[in-house]
Amino acid sequence: YERVVLNEPFHLSYPYTFAWNDQVYMVPESAEAKAVRLYHASEFPLRWEFAGNLLAGSPYVDSSLVHHHDVWWLFTVANPARDCLRLYRAQRIEGPWTEHPRSPVVTANPHLARPGGRVFEHQGRLFRFAQDDFPRYGRQVWALEITRLTDRDYAERLFSERPILRGNRFGWNAHGMHHVDPHLLSDNRWIACVDGHRS
Repeated sequence: YERVVLNEPFHLSYPYTFAWNDQVYMVPESAEAKAVRLYHASEFPLRWEFAGNLLAGSPYVDSSLVHHHDVWWLFTVANPARDCLRLYRAQRIEGPWTEHPRSPVVTANPHLARPGGRVFEHQGRLFRFAQDDFPRYGRQVWALEITRLTDRDYAERLFSERPILRGNRFGWNAHGMHHVDPHLLSDNRWIACVDGHRS
């Protein structure tokens, strides 16, 4: 840990970073600003510049993006109960972004709506993570496989009947886990950044 690399007059968390066209971008959670804000690294990882709003007008939480089949997809939650997952699409990262006709794609489900990490593709299959927010925030993380993602349709299913991360009752993650960011290394091993909490 070296220093704070991005500071705004509103709360920031969930620093969703990704590389695209030789640039590194970040979409942090900025619900207090009522926008999904895009930043690009002018000097990675220490300097970031605001590149524009992808969405505005609602308290969007934990927005997660993926580029899949030449389209950008954005998953986010914007309702106070955090139990409805909305889906947007765009041809370019800067937008314009339009809501998917099936959105919200998860409704009235605090276990599976809120994004919980990187959306990623592996061996032709697309996966997303969801943080379980019931009966309390960030209790555990579920993995879901997105089985259909087109301009007109969306479907997903649980990858496992058990959560992939949960709190262990002791230490830094005593009360829950709420984020996972997996990366496949060049030697076919996986590494993941995770986030847990205690009261």
